[in-house]
Amino acid sequence: MKPSLRQQFERLALRLSELDASLGDAGVAADMNRYRALSREHAEISGVLSLYNAYLKRERELADASEMLATAAGDAELATLAEEECEQARIDLEQLDRQLQAELLPRDPDDERNAFIEIRAGTGGDESALFAADLARMYLRHAERHGWRTEIMSESASDLGGYKELVIRVEGQGAFKGLKFESGGHRVQRIPVTETQGRIHTSACTVAVLAEPDAAQEIQLNPAELRIDTFRASGAGGQHVNKTDSAIRITHLPTGIVAECQDDRSQHRNKAKAMAVLAARLRDKEQGERAAKEAAHRKGLIGSGDRSDRIRTYNFPQGRLTDHRINLTLYKLQAVLDGDLDEVVAALAAARAAQQLQLLESGES
Repeated sequence: MKPSLRQQFERLALRLSELDASLGDAGVAADMNRYRALSREHAEISGVLSLYNAYLKRERELADASEMLATAAGDAELATLAEEECEQARIDLEQLDRQLQAELLPRDPDDERNAFIEIRAGTGGDESALFAADLARMYLRHAERHGWRTEIMSESASDLGGYKELVIRVEGQGAFKGLKFESGGHRVQRIPVTETQGRIHTSACTVAVLAEPDAAQEIQLNPAELRIDTFRASGAGGQHVNKTDSAIRITHLPTGIVAECQDDRSQHRNKAKAMAVLAARLRDKEQGERAAKEAAHRKGLIGSGDRSDRIRTYNFPQGRLTDHRINLTLYKLQAVLDGDLDEVVAALAAARAAQQLQLLESGES
């Protein structure tokens, strides 16, 4: 391990001592927001230092095994055992070193935020809308597996039971972290229910995952730049919803970005939800423009940032899912569509961490 890395872990140990003292302070305990923030930081640092202590322990065991090997002259059996222990310790240390470097990578400040998932039907007509419904079901089940709460913010249903557009809010710890790699173009290959000749069709949907800003970071919206329209909700919801102009559509005039909500009977609550979605979309646009300027010279893991980029193919005849960003192929399509996305998310996160490490090692910022 590089000396500079050891110094960083020593600084983390000092910071952990400071946090122990702060969390024991009565004034901090009285401020719940600060207490929660410090508790999260304490848990993160404790996890990293636990890994570092495992590294130091394995390092000592390697030194002991090396000493045993040096003094095992004439005892072939003992020498063999010492050699095996040395080899295994070196392998373990290399793996722990990579894990520790990954732990020191810059964290995405949005990882612990709630998320909005926007799903839109693309090419393929009714089949694309049905696929949008399949994706919505996949994300809802994935959220359920992780104990995240979900809420339909707005929906535009198609004739056959699919969705032309759907916005879902996902609330829970790590929601954005677990969903952020889903942004992009999703392609499906299967025989549509409307196909009479048994031919396989290719359709597509786009998915955008946005982090929900908190009150302190939420973009301040100028009322003069907003056009707010009310309209009668469509679809399910009962007589009151369908007979009252409770649905809200908000247009941000400078950018043309639109957000709407119609799931609640209360016009006031619908307006608040639509404002939250609009703020998230504007924040995502602002961050995307800034990231594009900062990284115009290289393509990131997720692609160029264009949400129409094809990131994944769902092939029904072969039961195959392929994520094109990391060339990952899994023959467990139904399990994934039932919400088992963890293997895909873990592979994408690992690829992203490896890319960041490579950039750090090459001296890029």
